[in-house]
Amino acid sequence: MSGTSPSDLFQPFIEWADGIGLLGLALVSASEAAFQPIPPDVLVIPMVVEADSLFAISMIVLVATLSSVFGAFIGYAIGYYGGIPILEKFVSQANINRLNTLTKKYGTAGVFLAAVSPIPYKALAWIAGAGRMDIRLFALAGIFGRGIRFGSVGFLIGVYGESMKSSLTWQNFTLVSILCIILIVPLINWWNALNIEESE
Repeated sequence: MSGTSPSDLFQPFIEWADGIGLLGLALVSASEAAFQPIPPDVLVIPMVVEADSLFAISMIVLVATLSSVFGAFIGYAIGYYGGIPILEKFVSQANINRLNTLTKKYGTAGVFLAAVSPIPYKALAWIAGAGRMDIRLFALAGIFGRGIRFGSVGFLIGVYGESMKSSLTWQNFTLVSILCIILIVPLINWWNALNIEESE
């Protein structure tokens, strides 16, 4: 089992959940926001692609959003009752420093950023619980952040999926890749700088 990653351990669960529709999505979304490493996007994206109506897409987004926020409450409770020691077992010290800075400096906006971006949302939920962050603000930021994250996926793929596929030439792909790099590099630099701020 040496060399087995956390994602490998949860892969059978993801495959099982994939076969039970919205309930499976809810379980994956909630558990990811609480403790497991595989994001619900692995189910959200194919489910949206296969959806046959705007109502079905809306239900996928709604289930993913609400179950993710519910899971974040579990993550909050883990941090609230387990405190920093449990964080140190599963999260690197550098990321703990970054997440501490994020909550101290940005508060609710920090939770929103984690909810809408690839920043580890579960770890921020643990930090928020350990720091006794106002749970109402925590929930509100999570609902908006997760709603935007999953809603944008649902909207772009569900509404513009076919036209996006037809326009996916190598020139367009190159342009999108360059734009992503332009956006991602400053985000990575900002994320790394949070560790420096905490250390000062």
